[in-house]
Amino acid sequence: MRLFLFAFAIACCTTIASAENVIVTTTTVFSAQATADECARTGLLKHCRVLGGRKEGIGFSTVSPEAAEKNCCFYQEAVRGRLRIVERAVSWSPARRGWFAVLRYSGN
Repeated sequence: MRLFLFAFAIACCTTIASAENVIVTTTTVFSAQATADECARTGLLKHCRVLGGRKEGIGFSTVSPEAAEKNCCFYQEAVRGRLRIVERAVSWSPARRGWFAVLRYSGN
């Protein structure tokens, strides 16, 4: 599985070189929305682990999307101002009848 993910990540990053300049194009393999959709599809809370030093919080709630965000890992750190939310996503899971939220943070 790791080899597949590594090969997929390499395939998503391309470098085009010429004598005059180098253009590097990268794509985000795992966005917060993709992670939330995956959690909703499988019904499991699962971290992405490919964040380049950022922290990721995941949460679930049957009440509301806002409640799912409040259940995310590190949410209280963001409320206290120690972390800054840089990406957020919520996805509905028909199988679990609830909301899956993913928050990505940067900061200390």
